[in-house]
Amino acid sequence: MRKRSFIALAAGLTAVGGATFAYASLVERNMFTLRRFDVPVLEPDAEPLRILHISDLHMMPDQRRKQDWVAALGGTDPDLVVVTGDNMAAPDAIPAVLRALDPFLGLPGAFVFGSNDYRGPIWKNPLQYLLPDREYQQGVDLPAEDLRAAFVEAGWADLNNARTIVKAGGRSIELAGVDDPHIEKDDYPSVAGPINSGADLHIGVTHTPASRVLDAMAADGFNLMLAGHTHGGQVCVPGYGALTTNCDLPHSMAKGLHRWPGSEAWLHVSAGLGTHPTAPIRFACRPEATILTLTPR
Repeated sequence: MRKRSFIALAAGLTAVGGATFAYASLVERNMFTLRRFDVPVLEPDAEPLRILHISDLHMMPDQRRKQDWVAALGGTDPDLVVVTGDNMAAPDAIPAVLRALDPFLGLPGAFVFGSNDYRGPIWKNPLQYLLPDREYQQGVDLPAEDLRAAFVEAGWADLNNARTIVKAGGRSIELAGVDDPHIEKDDYPSVAGPINSGADLHIGVTHTPASRVLDAMAADGFNLMLAGHTHGGQVCVPGYGALTTNCDLPHSMAKGLHRWPGSEAWLHVSAGLGTHPTAPIRFACRPEATILTLTPR
């Protein structure tokens, strides 16, 4: 009797595990979701401004459903588009990335790169993401410079260790960004300094929400910061949340809109739209893009 009970329990757990994996790999990772947040950062009586935040596409050439869904976001009519990196997952993925983003390439936009814009993914044990000091492993070279050229040719601001002012929604927007801190390509000191008082809005941009970068941006007066990288934890525990952010960001801030501690700045972390190709699953963490409607304080 005891043996039969043990076998039945094991069979039940195996069935539940198999069903959960099937849901995470076949269903939820394709449940693309548009999030919306209001962010009170504008001057009193200012008209709202809409930012479309896209991150972590990890695009493969054959992912037509993802490409079509992203392209359809053109109907949200954003004033500004910000892409926070990890666009590619294969050397031949640029046409797929540009197909997805084509409706936005004529709009005011800005971008930074993530590690998976420079080097492709390789297989790794997913449990390694729970290790705080794991060694970063790189795959094949990706055509980052070709993607950069396509974005810049479209008129988007390259914010990889750069600072500029763009016009969007009838406003003057100061933008400062860094290249990916996850692979130590960030150089915020090269663009640091107090915000430009002549601009209407000040936004800091990074792929990885590393505290050293966010602290510096907030100290300079940037009142909104945008990041990706975390995938929102990618596999979360219902009722608890993310198990890892793959950086020093607190787990409670793995996705969504938060006040950055010790400052007046807001931080939005996108859970992103893709997954690592060797771990194509999401659980309790749908893939997402976000419309941020900036409103008066």
